[in-house]
Amino acid sequence: MNTLKERILTIIEKNSRMDISELAIVLGTEEIEIVNALQEMQDEGIICGYHTMINWDKTGIEKVTALIEVRVTPQRGQGFDSIAERIYKYPEVNTVYLMSGGYDLMVILEGKTLREVAGFVTNKLSTLETVIGTTTHFILKKYKDHGTIMAKKSEDQREIVTP
Repeated sequence: MNTLKERILTIIEKNSRMDISELAIVLGTEEIEIVNALQEMQDEGIICGYHTMINWDKTGIEKVTALIEVRVTPQRGQGFDSIAERIYKYPEVNTVYLMSGGYDLMVILEGKTLREVAGFVTNKLSTLETVIGTTTHFILKKYKDHGTIMAKKSEDQREIVTP
């Protein structure tokens, strides 16, 4: 990968809303080079999408996020890929990672309530034939997500009074 593409990726990973002209200025290159590099990276599957990070705690909309450790029996000739595909096709599932360590897959999903998430684990995930066991962890508060600090301290706005 060339240096321009690496520099573009580094910048847009932190701020995908940066305008093409602004990117060109920051990187000291022509806009057409930026456009071409972005298109190439999208075509190659390097850039897979653009997302907005939302602090749902500040919206008043109830959402529950869970991390689910899943132990599975890999299938002959397919390993973990086919079971991972079955799991990531569920619309509730946001993320699936193959992991090393005490479990095989990390599944991240969102629901409206704890009961909804537990129902997914019990009725869908645990019933898959190659799933040996699951452990569910609910996220109670996000402090930092994808490099962004979510729980910033509010500064004390009071004036200092000395006698």
